[in-house]
Amino acid sequence: MGWTGPTENRIQRSKFRKRQEDKLAKYCATARPPRRLAARRLSTAAASPWPWPCPPDPPPRPPPPPAASPFHAFSNHPHPAVAEFARAGFSRLADHPLLARAVHAVALRRSLPLSAFHLNTLLAFYFRQAAGRSSSTAAAAAAALHLFDEMPHRTESSWYTAVSGCARCGLDGAAFGLLRDMRERGVPLSGFALASLATACERWGWAEGAACGAAIHALTHRAGLMGNVYIGTALLHLYGSRGLMPEAQRLFSEMPERNVVSWTALMVALTSNGYLEDALEAYQCMKREGVTCNANAFATVVSLCGSLEDEAVGLQVAAQVVVSGLHTHVSVANSLITMFGNLGRVQDAERLFDRMEERDTISWNAMISMYSHEGACSKCFLMLSDMRRGGVRPDVTTLCSLISVYASSDHVTHGSGIHSLCLRSGLHSSVPILNALVNMYSAAGKLSDAEFLFWNMSRRDIISWNTMISSYVQSDSCIGALKTLHQLLQSNEGPPNHMTFSSALGACSSPGALIDGRMIHAMVLQRNLHNNLLIGNSLLTMYSKCNSMEDAERVFQLMPTYDVVSCNVLIGGYAVLEDGTRAMHVFSWMRGAGIKPNYITMINILGSFKSLDDLHNYGMPLHAYMAQNGLLSDEYIINSLITMYATCGDLESSADIFHRIINKSAISWNAMIAANVQHGHGEEALKLFMDMRHAGNKLDRVCLVECLSSSASLASLEEGMQLHCLGVRCGLDSDSHVINAAMDMYGKCGKMDEMLKVLPDPASRSTQCWNTLISGYARYGYFKEAEDTFKDMVSLGPKPDYVTFVALLSACSHAGLVEKGIDYYNSMASTFGVSPGIKHCVCIVDLLGRLGRFAEAEKFIEEMPVLPNDLIWRSLLSSSRTHKNLDIGRKAAKNLLELDPFDDSAYVLLSNLYATNARWIDVDKLRSHMKTIKVNKRPACSWLKLKNEVSTFSIGDRSHIHAEKIYAKLDEILLKLKAVGYIADTSSALHDTDEEQKEQNLWSHSEKLALAYGLIVVPEGSTIRIFKNLRVCADCHLVFKLVSMVFHREIVLRDPYRFHQFKGGSCSCSDFW
Repeated sequence: MGWTGPTENRIQRSKFRKRQEDKLAKYCATARPPRRLAARRLSTAAASPWPWPCPPDPPPRPPPPPAASPFHAFSNHPHPAVAEFARAGFSRLADHPLLARAVHAVALRRSLPLSAFHLNTLLAFYFRQAAGRSSSTAAAAAAALHLFDEMPHRTESSWYTAVSGCARCGLDGAAFGLLRDMRERGVPLSGFALASLATACERWGWAEGAACGAAIHALTHRAGLMGNVYIGTALLHLYGSRGLMPEAQRLFSEMPERNVVSWTALMVALTSNGYLEDALEAYQCMKREGVTCNANAFATVVSLCGSLEDEAVGLQVAAQVVVSGLHTHVSVANSLITMFGNLGRVQDAERLFDRMEERDTISWNAMISMYSHEGACSKCFLMLSDMRRGGVRPDVTTLCSLISVYASSDHVTHGSGIHSLCLRSGLHSSVPILNALVNMYSAAGKLSDAEFLFWNMSRRDIISWNTMISSYVQSDSCIGALKTLHQLLQSNEGPPNHMTFSSALGACSSPGALIDGRMIHAMVLQRNLHNNLLIGNSLLTMYSKCNSMEDAERVFQLMPTYDVVSCNVLIGGYAVLEDGTRAMHVFSWMRGAGIKPNYITMINILGSFKSLDDLHNYGMPLHAYMAQNGLLSDEYIINSLITMYATCGDLESSADIFHRIINKSAISWNAMIAANVQHGHGEEALKLFMDMRHAGNKLDRVCLVECLSSSASLASLEEGMQLHCLGVRCGLDSDSHVINAAMDMYGKCGKMDEMLKVLPDPASRSTQCWNTLISGYARYGYFKEAEDTFKDMVSLGPKPDYVTFVALLSACSHAGLVEKGIDYYNSMASTFGVSPGIKHCVCIVDLLGRLGRFAEAEKFIEEMPVLPNDLIWRSLLSSSRTHKNLDIGRKAAKNLLELDPFDDSAYVLLSNLYATNARWIDVDKLRSHMKTIKVNKRPACSWLKLKNEVSTFSIGDRSHIHAEKIYAKLDEILLKLKAVGYIADTSSALHDTDEEQKEQNLWSHSEKLALAYGLIVVPEGSTIRIFKNLRVCADCHLVFKLVSMVFHREIVLRDPYRFHQFKGGSCSCSDFW
C-alpha cells in the first residue's frame, strides 16, 4: 500500500467519519439493556453521557464535582480503561477496539478538544489495529494516516508513532516518505523510528534490504544515535538476516551501550548464519561483562548448545539456567527439551517435560521433534494423541516433525498418511509443511512427487529452494540442482543463503563439474559468504571431489576459522589421490593448531597409504599414536587398520589384527575378506565367508559384493552362482551394488547370457551397471554391442565417467579399431568432460602397438597428459614382440626396468622379443642375468573346474591322476586336426631347437592339456571353460578353433586380458588379441 496525497486524505476523512458514526449508532442499538431493567438503566443513563449499558444495580454515585478538564465525565465510567482516559488516553483502550472507536466517535461528535498526547495515543491505536491483520486492516491504516494528516499540531512523538506504525503495517513507502518530511521540517530523528524502518528493510530483497540497512546505519551515525539500543538491535537483526556478519559484528563493537537484548540479537545472527562457536563465545563474553540473561537470551543460548551437540557446554548452561530460576519459564524449558534431545539425553527431556507446570504447543512439538530424531515413530504418535486429548491443537511445527519421521523409503506409506492429515487440517498450503513434504518424498526416492509439490507451491521461501536443491543433489540429479539454483537467482523469493550455496556445491562433486563449482564459488564471494564455516567446508569438499587440491588448499588457507571437518575433508582429498605425505602434513598441522582428530580423521589418513614405504614411514607410527591415545577401541579405526596393512602389502599384519578382535562385527569380517580378495587369495576369502556365517553374522551387501568379486577373480562360476542365490534369498538381489557385482562375476566367468539376465531395465541402470555391461562385451571382443550400449547410456541420461571410457577404449583395442579408439579418446574431455587418465592412455598405446603403428604410439606417449607408467611400457614392449621390432622393444624394456629393476615381465617379454628375432645369444645373456639377480619367470598354468574339483596344468605336466588319458586324447586331437589341415605355428616356440622339437614343445602347453582333459570329462553339449594365467599363444588359439569345429564343442578360454569364445571353428576375438 502506498502513500496518499492530501486531497485523497480529505475525502477519506469524510468517508471515515460517516462510517464511524454509523458503526457507533449500530453499536448503541445492539447494546441497549433488557426491558425489565429499562427504568433503572434509563435513569442511570440520564446522569451519564454514555449510550451503552452499565453494570446492574450500581451503587449510587455522588454528583461529580465541577471539573476543569473537558473529560471529567469519563472519570465516572465503570470501565477502568475509560475512567483513566484523561490520564492514559487511548493507551489503555488498545485492548478494547470497539470501546476505543466508540470513545473516539463521542469525542468527534461532541467536538472534545483532544490534546496532542491523546491524538498520539489514538494514532498508535489505529496503527496497532492495522498491524493486527484484522478484517478492517485497510480501514484502520487509512484512519491512522487521515488522523495524522489532520492533526492540528504534530509533536515529535506524532512523527515517530506515524513512521513506526507505517513500518509495522507494511506501508514502507509511506514510512520513508514521513522520514523525508521529518528531516525537511527539522524534526529530530529517534532510535525508535529508525529501528522500525530497519525492521521494515527485512521484508525487502537481499540487495535492497542490505543497501537500505547500510543507509540507516550511516544516518544513525550522523544523528549521534549509536547509543540507542533499539536501533542497534534492529540493525543487528537486519544484517544477520542478510548474512552480513562482518557488518553485524562491526556494528556491535560500535554500540556504546549493549544490553541483554543486543547480545541476544548478536547470538541469533551468528547462530542463524552457522557461526555456532562464535555465538557461544559471544554468550561467554556477555557473562564476563556482567550482563544478566533473561528468558530470551537463555532460550537462544540453550538452543545454540543443542545445535553444537556439545554435552559439557550444554550441561553447564543448563546449570546456569537452573541457578537463575528461569528454568520454569516455558520458552526456556522448551529450549532445554530440544537441547537434551539433540544430546541424546531423552530421559532428561522427558523428566523436564513431565515437571512443567505450564506447557504450550512448542513444548509438545519439542518432544515430538525429539522422538522424531530418535526414529521413535510410536512415541511420536502417542505424544500427538496426548497433545490432542489435552486440548492442544497440532500446528505446522507438529506436522513438520511428524513428516520428518517418515522421510525414508521404508515409511513412505505412513508419510503419505501424514500428508492426508495436513490436507484435513487445512494446513496443506503452509510453506513449512510443503517444505517438509518435499524433503520427505525426495528422501523416500520419489523425486517426481517432490518436484510436483515444489513447482506447484503458490509461495516459496528460501528453505523451499534449499530443500529442492538438496533433494536433487541427494538423487544424483546435479543438473536439476544447478538449474534450480539458477531459477532461484532469477526469482524474488528470498536471497540465497549459506545453506543454499552449501547444497548447490554438493552438485559439483566430480572433475567434470569443476567449472560449475567455481561459478558458485564466485557467487559466494560476491555475497560475502566465504567466511562462513559451512561454506568453507563445502568448498573444500567440492574442490577435493573435483581432484583440484590446489584450489582446496587455497580455500583452506583463506578460511578464518577451521574445525575438524575442514581438516578431514582436506585429508580425504589427499587420500583419494593416494598422497599420504600431504595427508600427514595436514594431520600434523591440526594437532599443532589444537584441533582434536576424530575417528574420521584416522580413517581418512589410513586410506591414503598405498605402499610399503607409506606403511613404514607413516602407517606404523600412526598405529602407535592411536594405541598411545586409546583410539584402538573404535571399531571403525581397527577395521581401517586391517585394510591399510593389506593395501600396503602386509596381509600377515592384517590377519594378526583381525584375529586379536574378540567380538568381530560384520564390518571386521568384511574388511578381512576384502583384504584377501585384494591380494588374490580368493579361496581364503571364501573360507572366511563360511567362518563368518558359522559365527552367526548376518550377510550384508558389502560382504556379498566382496565374495562375488572373489568368485569372479577365481572364475569360480559355481560358487558365484551359489552366492548370488544366497543374496536373492536374503533380499539383497535388488541392491545396485550386488547387481553390479553379480554381473561382473558372470561376465568374468564366461556366462554373458546369465549376465544379461541379471541386467536391470535401462531406465534404472546406474553408471556402474552400464560400465560393467560395456566391459563385459569388451572382454569378449563384441565391439558393436559395446558401442551400442555406450550410445544407449548417453541417450538415456547417465553421464559416462572414467571407467566407462576405459571399457569402451578396451573394446576398441580388442577389435583393432584405431580410428574409433582415437575418436572416442579425443571426445572424452571435449564432449563428456572426462579428463583422460593413465588407463585410457594404456588402451591407446596398446591399440596403436597391436597394429604396428609404433611411430604414432611413441608420439602419443610423449604428448599424453599423464606420465607413462609400467603399464604403458609393458604394453609397448608386448606389441614390439608381436611385430619383432627390436628398437622399440629395447626402449620400452629400458624404461620399464628403470621403474622396477626386478620386474620379471620386462625380462620375459624382452627375452621373447630376442627369441622371435633369433637372437639366441641375447636370450642366453638375459636369462643368465635373471638368474644372477634371482628374478624368476612366472610359470604358465591353466585350469578348469568341474563340480568341486579344480584341475590345474603346467607346461608338459604329467602329475595329473588322469595323465595317460590326457596325453592319449592329445594324440587323438593332433591326428584329427592334421586331417583337416592343421600346421603348427612355431613362431610361438621361443627356444633354439629344431622344428620338430618346437612342435613337440607347443603340443605340451598347459592350455592344450586342459583342453584334452575337458574333452574327456565335460559332458557333450556343455561348454568347456578353461582359464589361463598368461596370454594364450597363437598356436594354442589355432588348435582351440579347430577343436571347436572338429569335435563340435563350444569352448570358452579366459586369459588375463580377455575371453575367447570358440564355436564352429571361429573365435569371438576375430583372431585379434
